Amino acid sequence: MVKFKSLPKCLAFLLIILISACAPQKPKANKIVIWHWMNDRKDAFNDLAKQYKDKTGIEVEFKLFSPPDIYSQKVIAAARAENLPDIFGILGEKRTLASFIKAGHILDLSPYMKKDNSLWGKRFYPETIAVVSFTPDNIFKIPEGIYGVPIDTTIMQFVYNKAVLRAAGIDPDNPPKTFDEFIQEARKVKVKKGVNGFVCGWGEGWLLDCLASEWAINLMGEEKFFKTLKGEVHYTDKDWIEVFSLFAEIRDAGILAPNITTMINKESEDAFSKNDAAFSFNGTWAVNVYKQLGANMDYGFFPLPKVSDKFPVKVWGGAGSSFMVNAHSPNKEEAVKFLEWLTRKEQQEFLVKQTNNLPSIKGCENAFPPILKTLTGSFKMLTHPNTWPYNEDSRVIEVMDQGLQQIVMGIKTPEEVAKEIDEVKQRVLSQP
Repeated sequence: MVKFKSLPKCLAFLLIILISACAPQKPKANKIVIWHWMNDRKDAFNDLAKQYKDKTGIEVEFKLFSPPDIYSQKVIAAARAENLPDIFGILGEKRTLASFIKAGHILDLSPYMKKDNSLWGKRFYPETIAVVSFTPDNIFKIPEGIYGVPIDTTIMQFVYNKAVLRAAGIDPDNPPKTFDEFIQEARKVKVKKGVNGFVCGWGEGWLLDCLASEWAINLMGEEKFFKTLKGEVHYTDKDWIEVFSLFAEIRDAGILAPNITTMINKESEDAFSKNDAAFSFNGTWAVNVYKQLGANMDYGFFPLPKVSDKFPVKVWGGAGSSFMVNAHSPNKEEAVKFLEWLTRKEQQEFLVKQTNNLPSIKGCENAFPPILKTLTGSFKMLTHPNTWPYNEDSRVIEVMDQGLQQIVMGIKTPEEVAKEIDEVKQRVLSQP
């Protein structure tokens, strides 16, 4: 699944040189081919494909390729070879999606979404459809439109282990609301029970970037945060140094799992499921992961522990996984019909029950398991890079992620990291 991770720079570069012309393809009679990377949904997709064939006589073949990096490389290679399937997904930043659109590979779905007074388009949560949409005057110069069909919603949240908190004498039904409360409770668990206060896959830099962005927005507000991305505010600004200092404070509290900066997210999920930590930071896909790793886990989600009352808390969220239609597919009309069917209430509720993922459309709340129902209040606080007016350069993000890891390891100070990030940012801005 998406997990909001950027593609490596070399892959993003390849997208820029994708050619727009496509060779003619022969129609595949009564068959739609879909590429995806979602291991957790393999059986559910195949069940839906059978339902659709029984209903329409049209065969739908879901082809699974994983891990995500391998899948992304395959999609890029297929685009260059003019051999994309009828439907496919794209992993990566908004600029990656924009590159495919500019190369002519993705069908604009706006006419279909807006047909009959936007009957189809109005189904979706606005925050979810925004991830695959381009507004007028967007920085990528993509024509306004909707270029994908979200099939689920992902929200990044803190996770807490109720059993661990209860054992440490902490109210398991009242998760921390502030950063200070989070530190205090995590330290109490460490001291009283010898259990790590916090575990996360910080070997994957995007999780650090996500968390830093959420705290930055809460501390300085969206306006100043976006001005930083635009280049009008320096990363050496006192507010940014305060954001970076939060990671030093977490380190100094002695609550972190050992080797957290080399731990991938799967390792973190495994540790949390074994009651080896009180808190974690993960996406809503974790519901399905935790079900497989520890079916009897007693846990819950809660929003970002705030560091300021001056600005509202925002959490990363939006379309977790989306499908795009190959603009040159001879089956594109049938492909659109299938995706419209896939995002109807009955099929979305089926996916909720089978995969424990939040749906992309409204009106399925009665099908939510209890753990997902607790997340519905977070829809009003969602934000995501793919909906921001500006995006940070991947080179800057890379230095930030590495810098945050070095702060956590005690190798560099927040001030040193801020200076390094800003130097890279200024070089990027100076380039034509």
